[in-house]
Amino acid sequence: MTDEAERKMQFLFALRSRGVTDKRVLEAMERIDRRRFVTGLFSDRAYEDMPLPISCGQTISQPSVVGLMTQALEVDARHKVLEVGTGSGYQAAILSLLARRVYTVDRHKRLVRAAEALFREHDLVNITALVADGSFGLPEQAPFDRILVTAAAEDPPGPLLAQLREGGIMVLPVGQSDAVQALIRVVRTREGFDYEELRAVRFVPLVGGLGED
Repeated sequence: MTDEAERKMQFLFALRSRGVTDKRVLEAMERIDRRRFVTGLFSDRAYEDMPLPISCGQTISQPSVVGLMTQALEVDARHKVLEVGTGSGYQAAILSLLARRVYTVDRHKRLVRAAEALFREHDLVNITALVADGSFGLPEQAPFDRILVTAAAEDPPGPLLAQLREGGIMVLPVGQSDAVQALIRVVRTREGFDYEELRAVRFVPLVGGLGED
């Protein structure tokens, strides 16, 4: 077994040991090489279960959190998904293997353009990446079957809740500081919204407006 194959095997084992057990999610995370989404000095640490810095002061989330969020979203091949916070593009790439269509938005043009290049390299043709203020969602494409937010707000943003289809699921971190955050799952019902707290997390804050880059 090559060193590369051994590292990938350990990567998948670490995901399972941290609660990522959905077969389709694991298969998607095996197919999408995280190292392609980590650049510079940190590329050698791509298989470690830790967040890593990327451009524009953002981070690529640790793989186990990516896996757990994706698993909680319960995506299937019929779904249209909105991701708020493209970042490196890693999460959107994984979602693209599970969903019919993925829309991903980020306030930083540089991140969106870099992610688009990686999507083309991986021949992921069902992703649309846009430069936009993610706190407002993407009303022109709503409603969405699933919404994933990769930055923390104090509460689930109203515009995103409004764009979630009845029966749809949104997974996002919430918290008033970067030290105290919880990953929650929101299900839209006929009567309103059901909320479930999943685990403690730490994400960059959800910021409105567009970046300068």
